[in-house]
Amino acid sequence: MYSIVIPVYNEEENVAPLYSSLKRVLDKLADKYEIIFVDDGGKDKTFEKLSGIATNDAHVKVIKFRRNFGQSAAIAAGFEHATGEIVVSMDGDLQNTPEDIPRLLDKLGEGYDVVCGWRRKRRDPLITKKVPSRVFNWLASKISGVKIHDFGCTLRVYKREVVKSLSIYGEMHRYIPAQAAWNGYIVGEVEVSHEPRKLGSTKYGAGRIVAGALDLLTSYFLAKYFARPMHLFGTLGVLSTTTGVVVGAYLAALRLVYGVSLSDKPLLLLAVLLVIIGVQFMVLGLLGEMYTKYRHETGKKFFEIERKVNFD
Repeated sequence: MYSIVIPVYNEEENVAPLYSSLKRVLDKLADKYEIIFVDDGGKDKTFEKLSGIATNDAHVKVIKFRRNFGQSAAIAAGFEHATGEIVVSMDGDLQNTPEDIPRLLDKLGEGYDVVCGWRRKRRDPLITKKVPSRVFNWLASKISGVKIHDFGCTLRVYKREVVKSLSIYGEMHRYIPAQAAWNGYIVGEVEVSHEPRKLGSTKYGAGRIVAGALDLLTSYFLAKYFARPMHLFGTLGVLSTTTGVVVGAYLAALRLVYGVSLSDKPLLLLAVLLVIIGVQFMVLGLLGEMYTKYRHETGKKFFEIERKVNFD
């Protein structure tokens, strides 16, 4: 069984043709599949149109958020409700082509756990989309160590165990391949088509590269230290405190042995500052440990669902 997860936000013009195209492809692939549209709190008639489609086709399921929580939250909600052994994610703006899905599935069958689409020939504006994307993808590949070309392409296929192991929020959907690789899953890539947007307006611009870079650093930190934040902050705290103590001991020796006045020594202030910063780092590490424990115990989500259609 296949689960297709599609986040949408103000895409009333695109959902009907996307559904028709998907249905043609999926009917040839399998008898059992589900298409999960997640309306990310849009203000147009997207939810009404999707509800109408779902009324006539039990394969279609719809989730509507109470407000706009972002693409990552929409994908996370879709993954949470997906029941298929293979999960496919894609955009709802008709720039991803459903006809590419079988090729991604073939690649998955070669032993991969995640297969990502690579929009090698992007049909987007050069300055606002292509250039920032190239910079971002180069940076993401270097920091994450995952050798794929397109972290921003939503068209991907996953084995079920991968999506159920992920924690997605903020803009973390971009780094699902990195998260998967860090968790030991095998990530592959296939070149896919990319169509120009014909209907509706884009929701993204060049300004997202800064937010994307910050989220990448966050993802890297979470992958390495989420379960043990004290290992990072405690190490920094010990280094800072130790340096401060050593500098302080040196200054104390100058004062006691050689009678040197310390009132005009900037090193004294530096030593005190290093000790204070070190203590703060260690306290921050303890707070991180407490918060990690709290998150594990509460399991709080980063979205609120208003309505569901065709879910039991």
